[in-house]
Amino acid sequence: MQIIQIQEKTKPLKVLISTYACRPGNGSDPGIGWNTVRELVKQHQVWAITRNDNRPFIEAELAINPIPQLHFVYYDLPAWVQWWKREQKGVQLHYYLWQIGAYGLARQLQSEIGFDLSHHVTYVKYWGPSFLALLPVPFVWGPVGGGESAPKAFWQDFGLRGKTYETLRDIARWVGERDPLVNLTARRSVVALAATQDTAKRLSALGCKRVELCEVASLPEADFNCLMQLPVVCQKPRFISIGRLLHWKGFHLGIRAFAQANLPDAEYWIIGDGPEAKQLQELTEELGITEQVKFWSKLPRDQTLQRLGECTALVHPSLHDSGGWVSLEAMAAGRPVICLDLGGPAIQVTEETGFKVSAHTPEQVVQDLAEAMTRLAQDADLRMQMGQAGQKRIVEAYGWEAKGQFLLNLYDDVLNLDKVKVPT
Repeated sequence: MQIIQIQEKTKPLKVLISTYACRPGNGSDPGIGWNTVRELVKQHQVWAITRNDNRPFIEAELAINPIPQLHFVYYDLPAWVQWWKREQKGVQLHYYLWQIGAYGLARQLQSEIGFDLSHHVTYVKYWGPSFLALLPVPFVWGPVGGGESAPKAFWQDFGLRGKTYETLRDIARWVGERDPLVNLTARRSVVALAATQDTAKRLSALGCKRVELCEVASLPEADFNCLMQLPVVCQKPRFISIGRLLHWKGFHLGIRAFAQANLPDAEYWIIGDGPEAKQLQELTEELGITEQVKFWSKLPRDQTLQRLGECTALVHPSLHDSGGWVSLEAMAAGRPVICLDLGGPAIQVTEETGFKVSAHTPEQVVQDLAEAMTRLAQDADLRMQMGQAGQKRIVEAYGWEAKGQFLLNLYDDVLNLDKVKVPT
């Protein structure tokens, strides 16, 4: 009897994955899609439905590193629909309609292959439905995020564009939470994975019977090994922020804190582009720190990592961020992280690896960020201790291998508990 149990446990499952975004060598949603299927295929047979746009990148990678148990199935909407998503405009509508078409393909595959389980991986927003939930097999949803919000006290710093964005985002979530298909997705999921506590609360409110925390961001082993080798070459205190220059990234808070810290020998580098670039540059002029703050615009990844290696610590004051890959990259590179106690970064960063600043008011945040910058600028031993602790934390909690094993264990648990019973 024991031998039979072992054989049943190790028998590969047939798993269907929905991954609208999926590309090797990428971060964010495309990286989540690719790395998830790459880990799951270590134990199971995986069929992944994704867009034709991803095909050249996937096939180029598989030509170099074949994965026999991994099968990609490509689907796209008709050509006349494609204009909706040019330059990211209308991409959410495209995503919604794509899922409807992909479901038809999924039903066909189900009849031909007979999957044991289906899993929606990307996009990672909780207020959009997944039609894979309609298949007659256990359905895993996520990890999904998006339940985080910029505290209202911080809206006073947003321009019209930022306030409009936040308002529309709130409306989109309100509408999504009342979408019958989103509620159906929630009810039919055997388990929903939430990137943050904020999202977990919203998933429970939608009717998910089982919600577990599972962070969105992780690092492949190759990336960690590369980042760990970055030398510490900065001769002076130098802080860095990396990301799109958007209002909710909070870079204006970092700039104000740097000015308030009053560190005449320090520098602050900002890498990225976006609609807030002009306002941020004007802010440095207003604060009289233009000689100390350098805007690098957007750089290729290798150059971005090189700049990270030339800095003392990462400043990541994001106001709502489900993931926070840049925080993980900084920790892997042995750099302390200064962030807000919000969203994904608040889970990633501990008191051993950096500073988490409570977010009550902009004035309080700026003061606390400035104090953290000052401490790191003046204490080389503290920087080293936090850097080493960050690398240790990445190894233990944020490798894709660990994430993959978590999902594999979850699959076993789901199928054992539910006996392949599908919610109605």
